[in-house]
Amino acid sequence: MALATIGTNANNSLSAIVYGAGDADADVASVALGILDDQNVTHPVYPGAFSKQGLLYIPNRGYLKPLPGDYIAFDAATGWPILISARAAASGPYTHNP
Repeated sequence: MALATIGTNANNSLSAIVYGAGDADADVASVALGILDDQNVTHPVYPGAFSKQGLLYIPNRGYLKPLPGDYIAFDAATGWPILISARAAASGPYTHNP
């Protein structure tokens, strides 16, 4: 069995924040509202998927603990959350702003 490959269709195609103590409430709310339930056919916003308390909930799968500097992103088309570590964002094949 071979590994699959995956990438984005365009640079900067995900909406994201850099997690840390200075996150603006509006930015946190935008991420929280962007995370959708992929198992519900109406794909509603998943309440409590992300907050300033530092837990990212992957709907129907579980919690992840972001660390300061990690990127918390979501795909606007599907609402799928994506966590990218600060190290991977700094040295991986990611284009980001900031």
